[in-house]
Amino acid sequence: MLEHFFQCPHCWEEISFLLDTSENYLNYIEDCEVCCNPIEVSANFNENKLLSFYSKSLEQ
Repeated sequence: MLEHFFQCPHCWEEISFLLDTSENYLNYIEDCEVCCNPIEVSANFNENKLLSFYSKSLEQ
């Protein structure tokens, strides 16, 4: 697992998610720990190293 820090696309606070590096590609929805709004997260890995990370707000 890798803890990745980024800004919430809703409230702009710095937050972190734990990412499972055993998968080559992740795509899931998780709520911000500060404002509780949903965020779609995508991440690509190669040999347990983060290659790219993308977060997108989901309008309610």
